Amino acid sequence: MTTFQPFDMERMMSKWENLVEYNLSESGVHPVTVRELLGDPTLVEELLATELNYPQTNGSVELREHIAALYPGATPDNVLVTVGCAEANFITLQTLLAAGDEMVMMLPNYMQIWGIGHNYGFRVRAFHLKEDRGWAPDLDELNEVVSEKTKLIAVCNPNNPTGYILTPEEMDAIVAAAERVGAWLLADEVYRGAERLTDAETPSFWNRYDKVLAMNSLSKAYGLPGLRIGWVVGPADIVDEIWARHEYTTISATMLANKLAAIALSPQVRPRLIQRARDYIRLGFPILDGWLESHEGTFTLVPPQAAAIAFARYHLDVNSTELVERLRREKSVLIVPGDHFGLDHHLRISFGLPPDYLRAGLDRIHQLVVELGG
Repeated sequence: MTTFQPFDMERMMSKWENLVEYNLSESGVHPVTVRELLGDPTLVEELLATELNYPQTNGSVELREHIAALYPGATPDNVLVTVGCAEANFITLQTLLAAGDEMVMMLPNYMQIWGIGHNYGFRVRAFHLKEDRGWAPDLDELNEVVSEKTKLIAVCNPNNPTGYILTPEEMDAIVAAAERVGAWLLADEVYRGAERLTDAETPSFWNRYDKVLAMNSLSKAYGLPGLRIGWVVGPADIVDEIWARHEYTTISATMLANKLAAIALSPQVRPRLIQRARDYIRLGFPILDGWLESHEGTFTLVPPQAAAIAFARYHLDVNSTELVERLRREKSVLIVPGDHFGLDHHLRISFGLPPDYLRAGLDRIHQLVVELGG
């Protein structure tokens, strides 16, 4: 059997998120119910009349039209609908890179791409967001690690786990680095629309360069993780090649997921879902921030600009995985250790949750923090 790098964070969450009393590990907002999504009773009847056949395997025309409308100049031919952004990332890397190829990745980051790179024998190099700079990217490091051998640069904006949003100048610098060597730019943009401090949506990398692949899903800013709908937007010829890999993996997302996703991304419903996410984020963050500050000297946080997660540094003499394991075993609370992002003494905590649930979960964490001397 070949050596395999497991996806540590997803494995931990898969095992425990449905077994703890308080799950503060999720990175999206509290999920939407089917009733809340549909609203209009006529849509219920339309769904009940749906034949549970295969949809068009690259995504229904209606859904791809709605997605394309979010990217100026894009058409449905620029869009492939996948089973979550995870499949979009996987089959895109499979299409563009081969064993031995070099890729550069922003860190910290959602570590799926990092794991795929190691499992498929890519040469993975990194540039970092710097905590002492408010999680801004080290652009000098980026330019040092990007070489003529670099085939792809992977970024996450807004960032998971820090919630940092790249400035236009930083986006331009990343595009310039890719353009200098002709590398593809894979932009994970699943937190677009989940801004905390502004109602302006984070700009996409789409249209800034002719070799951009913009990835997104309904899991984070839309509160619809259970639909498992993601997508990639890119040049039509490359999207067609990625589609060919999609037919070897999942073939298609489900018919009902396509229909519900088309409703979610319709001009009538999408603004409501985005506002709902921002409401949860803006209500939940002061609760978490106040809780962190109440433990004077124990936590340090660069406040996230977007997303429903905070990546807090803690000042306790305990490893982050050990701390999270104790929370799960002793307090029935799940959060994510910084180890899963390569940064010990950090914790990723969700706050896009109903206030009473969030407060109760934080109370449980408080109990262990006090026991540890914080």
